[in-house]
Amino acid sequence: MFAAGRAFEQVRNSIGYPHLNVKIGATHGGISVGEDGASHQCCEDFALMRSIPGMTVLCPSDDVEARAAVKAAYEHDGPVYLRFGRLALPVFHDEATFKFEIGKGEQLTEGDDVAIIATGLEVNEALIAAEQLKKEGIQARVINLCTVKPLDEEMVLKAARECGAVVTCEEHSIFGGLGEAVAGVLGEKCPTPMRRVGVKDVFGHSGPAWELLEQFGLRSDAIVAAVKELV
Repeated sequence: MFAAGRAFEQVRNSIGYPHLNVKIGATHGGISVGEDGASHQCCEDFALMRSIPGMTVLCPSDDVEARAAVKAAYEHDGPVYLRFGRLALPVFHDEATFKFEIGKGEQLTEGDDVAIIATGLEVNEALIAAEQLKKEGIQARVINLCTVKPLDEEMVLKAARECGAVVTCEEHSIFGGLGEAVAGVLGEKCPTPMRRVGVKDVFGHSGPAWELLEQFGLRSDAIVAAVKELV
């Protein structure tokens, strides 16, 4: 909330405008900050940072990807905003084989009924949703987009063309984040039925993190429901 929200004007004018080689590692992102409540639950940071010209925006999904993203940001020439959460999350990447590249997405499962495109904490929820959907005969292609900006348009368009339906998932407002970035690309280049799983037009409130994620429609069951609306 403070690195992206309170400091926005400084980041815009003192880092973005002169395009300085500065890396911002912002922790405690999203609703899962939990008991700290609405004042600390920043669900607007993607929108704020995406709006700054030349700013790269990263949101890793587990410990392995977080480490790789930090190294990639360090090696990248230009400003980078990295969003980290507060919760401990399952690790599904193998550090020995994982390769990370800024601007490139990662396909985690095969499927051509629907593409579930997620970032950060929501990637693991998307994987859980895909397993549930598989039991019901729906083959979901899960894509991890750690890089929210610049978007991997090639992977997004390929998934849309091959699956014919897209669901985006983010621990962020449905306004201005991953969902709108994907919708913008598809609207211009490949109109595709889609749904956005994210925080609606509301503020958060205090509570246990996982219960809040359930209440605000960010768990796997909400992703399954969104897929079933489309498929």
